[in-house]
Amino acid sequence: MVEGTTGFSHRTAMEEAGRCLLCYDAPCSVACPAGTDPGKFIRSIRFRNVKGAAETIRQSNVLGGTCAHVCPASRLCEDACSRCGIDRPIEIAKLQRYAIEQEKALKMKILRPPAKKKTEQVACIGAGPASLACAAELAKAGYRVTVFERNARAGGVLTFGIPPVRLPQKILETDLAAVKGLGVKFEYGKEIGSKISVSDLTEKKGFSAVFIGVGLGLAKMPEIPGVNLRNVTTGMDFLREVREKGGAEKLSGKNVIVVGGGDVAMDCAIAAKEAGAANVSVWYRRTVEESPAETGEILFAVSRGVSFSANFAPKQISGKTKAESVEFIGRDNKSTAKSLTDLVIFAIGQKPEDMEQLAGVETDENGFIVTDPLGQTSLPGIFAAGDAVHGGKTVVEAVAAGKVAAGGMIAYIEGRE
Repeated sequence: MVEGTTGFSHRTAMEEAGRCLLCYDAPCSVACPAGTDPGKFIRSIRFRNVKGAAETIRQSNVLGGTCAHVCPASRLCEDACSRCGIDRPIEIAKLQRYAIEQEKALKMKILRPPAKKKTEQVACIGAGPASLACAAELAKAGYRVTVFERNARAGGVLTFGIPPVRLPQKILETDLAAVKGLGVKFEYGKEIGSKISVSDLTEKKGFSAVFIGVGLGLAKMPEIPGVNLRNVTTGMDFLREVREKGGAEKLSGKNVIVVGGGDVAMDCAIAAKEAGAANVSVWYRRTVEESPAETGEILFAVSRGVSFSANFAPKQISGKTKAESVEFIGRDNKSTAKSLTDLVIFAIGQKPEDMEQLAGVETDENGFIVTDPLGQTSLPGIFAAGDAVHGGKTVVEAVAAGKVAAGGMIAYIEGRE
């Protein structure tokens, strides 16, 4: 769902939930990767059981608030809604957002740690969405969970890679509080793989199993002249600056070029506009229809004043010491374009760090960790999921993968197949 839109009031939420057909085998629930069960929580809202709706969401998806804001519902649960063949789908993401807002307003305490804890300890490396989901499932099962995060805050891409206009910090903090409320311990400033290895965690620190959910830490850059000039950066570095400083530095009145066609590119463009840039243009090498970004994200960026130029790829960045202009070549290899700029942001994808060096696990030809269907790597007791395994996917898919890996870890510790 695109942030910036108005959420539901109590009345409009009830009206929207009243449109639900109450399908017995709700296709929207089947289409949710994380198993959030929209069919069930919408039914609860419809019959004015808001507490039950919030319980369904939070118990099945500990990041239910975050997903209500950033999940591509239009191509998942809402696309599967039975009302699509009648008029328009139920606005599931907004109903989920409403239920989570009521959870906070009514001060509900839904997730609680089990009364009796197990003796086994488990570790999660990284505090992104896959690790948070995995940690929550393990904690609910009674295991003592420690999350090791190299940054000073938890959240991973949620904290450093999504602008506040799309994911308000207070929403993320509510979800993080739900994880911490289960008894999950966080250790910040701890980079596993440098002074402490993964094998140290199992052999010296006493952890029975380890989960790796470090995401994609390296940004891709094109091999063109001028990429090393000042004022040329990556999408993830730019968004991190926005999150850490509350806005990009000295963008007021500036011209910004964003290269890329995915959701990260749209996030960068929106964040640049929010930071005061006078002109923000997105350049993509294919057509708008071929862009991997959600249609809603593109329209939201355009509504903020962002322009979109399709079928052009960057050829060269020019300037003495800093970027001053970018030359583009058309898809037909004949057309050219040139645009003046004060900042160039490349949001053309990310790649994993050296996972063999980090954990000594098997990786494929692209550097992604190889796992079995339950998330176990080539090393017994070492599990992984999320972007470091499946590539850059959605938050809700990372949550789903983290939950699956947690089940695999529990089976491993208990000695089950």
